Amino acid sequence: MRENCARNIILIGMPGVGKSTVGVLLAKRLGYHFVDSDLLLQAQAESRLREIILSRGLETFRELEENVLCGLKEDRTVYATGGSAIYSERAMHHLQALGKIVFIDAPLDILAARVRDMDARGVVVDPGQSYADLFKLRHPLYRQYADVIIESGGHSAEEVAGRIEEHVCV
Repeated sequence: MRENCARNIILIGMPGVGKSTVGVLLAKRLGYHFVDSDLLLQAQAESRLREIILSRGLETFRELEENVLCGLKEDRTVYATGGSAIYSERAMHHLQALGKIVFIDAPLDILAARVRDMDARGVVVDPGQSYADLFKLRHPLYRQYADVIIESGGHSAEEVAGRIEEHVCV
């Protein structure tokens, strides 16, 4: 377990960038807990992300997600957030107070190749919105809220976790 690390590490980024995979590896490296906010949301709603969006709509999904994010409070935890977390200013301010926000970034071409079926993944998109549209919309928001930006393109999940550790621990 490393000393002098951020109280909590919050991972943000596009769907497919590897927040959950990197988060588990980082938590192991630091001796921290790991929480995936998408899994918490699914457990609380007793439904998969895609089903929540289809049956309750995007607005309700975003409200549920905001409530889950604002309810996070554990310490010594790596949090992997859903890609749409950055749409809620209230949730992002809560996360900023909770710990260090790390934006895991990757080029659009790499991400688009990983996320071929946005519906199956439960990606929060407006009707007719492409992955490229989503990237263009979200990218500035991720940068706005990030304390640290880690470029992950071409790096393994283990390498990305190591690079994050270097930035959140002294």
